[in-house]
Amino acid sequence: MEQRGFIHDMLDVKVLILFVTAKALYPMDVQKIYELCYQDDCLSYFDVSVAVPEMVQSGHLEETEPGQYIISEKGRKHEEVTHDAIAYPVMQRALAAVERFNREARRDNLIRTEIIPRKDGDFSVVMSLDDEKSNLMTLELMAPTQQQARQLTKAFHKRAESLFSSIVKELLDEAEQKK
Repeated sequence: MEQRGFIHDMLDVKVLILFVTAKALYPMDVQKIYELCYQDDCLSYFDVSVAVPEMVQSGHLEETEPGQYIISEKGRKHEEVTHDAIAYPVMQRALAAVERFNREARRDNLIRTEIIPRKDGDFSVVMSLDDEKSNLMTLELMAPTQQQARQLTKAFHKRAESLFSSIVKELLDEAEQKK
């Protein structure tokens, strides 16, 4: 019977994991590695969950903190030699998935939120937006309940850049009208 797909054995799984982790700019857990590698129906979560610890043990991956993995220098050297073994369509889909992951992780690192309980039972929600150099905006709002505080942090995380742009535009428009 003819085998379909790129993944035929554990070596193929490991080569694909090396490729994905070499392109990723941030540590990932096993679930994220699986999601980025799942570009071939022959790959299973079980394969990835077995391969990752083996690759840590062999020195191809490093565990940066519990459950978070990056490629090691040894893994990077082996990836440079083995990435040609990945089927081109699988490689392109995996690369696109990793690029999306890198953009999302980079954005997540620039947005910070914190919920601080206050004495009177309500909550302060501190939300910050940074760029690569410094803080662009810090906004503190009061929320009467913890549920509303969580909703504010979730909404800020989704729309931080547009909120920043709206505030700057509003402030600059007002300054222009006064001239």
